[in-house]
Amino acid sequence: MRFARNFTLIVAVLALAAGALSQPAPAAQTFAQWVERFWPVARAAGIKRETYDRAFKGMTPDPKVIEAANFQPEYVKPIGEYIDRVVSDKRIATGKQKLEENKALLDVLEKRYGVDRAIIVAIWGVESNYGTQPGDMNVIRSLATLAYYNTKAAFARQQLITALKIVQRGDIPVEQMNGSWAGAMGHTQFIPTTYQSFAVDYDGDGKRNIWYDVPDALASTASYLKHSSWQPGQTWGYEVTLPKGFNPKKVSEKTLRSLGDWQRLGIKRVGGEAFPRPGDRASLFAPAATNGPAFLVLNNFRSILHYNQSMSYALGVGHLSDRLKGYGPFVHPWPTDENHLALDQRVELQKLLVAKGLLVGDTDGIIGPATLEAVKTFQRSKGLPVDGFPSRTILELLRKEG
Repeated sequence: MRFARNFTLIVAVLALAAGALSQPAPAAQTFAQWVERFWPVARAAGIKRETYDRAFKGMTPDPKVIEAANFQPEYVKPIGEYIDRVVSDKRIATGKQKLEENKALLDVLEKRYGVDRAIIVAIWGVESNYGTQPGDMNVIRSLATLAYYNTKAAFARQQLITALKIVQRGDIPVEQMNGSWAGAMGHTQFIPTTYQSFAVDYDGDGKRNIWYDVPDALASTASYLKHSSWQPGQTWGYEVTLPKGFNPKKVSEKTLRSLGDWQRLGIKRVGGEAFPRPGDRASLFAPAATNGPAFLVLNNFRSILHYNQSMSYALGVGHLSDRLKGYGPFVHPWPTDENHLALDQRVELQKLLVAKGLLVGDTDGIIGPATLEAVKTFQRSKGLPVDGFPSRTILELLRKEG
C-alpha cells in the first residue's frame, strides 16, 4: 500500500532519504556490479536465477527516483488545503459513480470483510484517483535504484526481494509491475510487503492483480483493513464542537475516553445529535486547535492509520467516505490567515495570476508547481522575497492590480 504521496509512509521515506540520495553511488561499484552482488541475497530469499535475470535485464538506475526522493516542496500544504484537494467536488462525484458501478462487488466485500464500502472507495479515490493515477514507474527498477544509492537501504532491499517474489509467483509480469517511485503499487497503492501479506485473489483466476483488476484491488484493501482491526458497523469519527474555554492542546491525541466521557466534558457532536454508541472509545483530534474543525476519532480511524500513518490522510479518507454517503462538508471552516487561504481565496489567487499571464490551466484552488512558480514570478516583479508562498499578502497585492 502507499505510505505516502504527501502523507504516506513514502513521505517518511522521502524525509529520511532526501539527503542521502544526493550522495552518488560508490565510484568503484557500477549498477551492473551492484546487481550481481545483490544476487546472493535474492537467491537466499528463494529467488530463481531466471526470475532475477529477467527482472534486471537491460536495467539502469532510474534518475526520476533520485529526483523524486530529493524533491523538497517549498510549500507544505496546510491540512485544510490537503482536505480540499483529496475531497474535491469532482472526486466526490466520481466516487458516487464508482459506488454505483461496483455495487454488487461492494455488497460482497462488506459482507465478507465487514468494511464499509464508502471507506473502500474513498481509499481508492485518495490513493490513485480511482485507478487513473496508479504510478507508471517500474517498481523493481525504482527499488533497485534506492538500494543502489544506499538510501533507506533496509526498506528498499526488503521491498525489492518481495517484489521479485511477486513476479516469480506470476501475479504480474515484471514489465507491468508499475507504481510510485518508492514501490507503491496498483489501484490502492500497496507496497510489496503489504501486498504479499494481505492482497487477495477475489476473482479466483490464480493471480492477485491489484494493477488492472478492480475486484482484486478493492478486495485486497478490505482484507488489509479487516486485519487492521476494523470494527464493522462503526464509523471513523465525528466532527464536534468544543466548549468555551476548552484548550485541546492540553489533551494528548493518544488519550482515549468513551464518547460519553467526552460529552460530559462539554464536547458535543455538531448539529446537537447524540452519539449513537456513547461507549465507543475515542481520542480528540483538533489539528487547528480552537480555530478550525475538531473531531472525536474512533477505532476505525486508527485502522486507516495502519494503511497510512498520517492523521491528515486518515481524516481525508474518513471525510471523503462521509461525502460519498451524502453528508455535507465540515461545519466549522478551516482557519484563514496570512499563511492559510481558504479554497475560494486560492481559486481567486489563481484567476488573478491567469489574468496577469503568469499562470495557465485550471483555477481549482490546488496549489501545485505551476501556481508556486507563478507566485515566484510575481514576487520577483515586485522586488519581494521569492519563496512561492501563496499568502494573503500576495492575494491582496494581486487584487490591487486588478
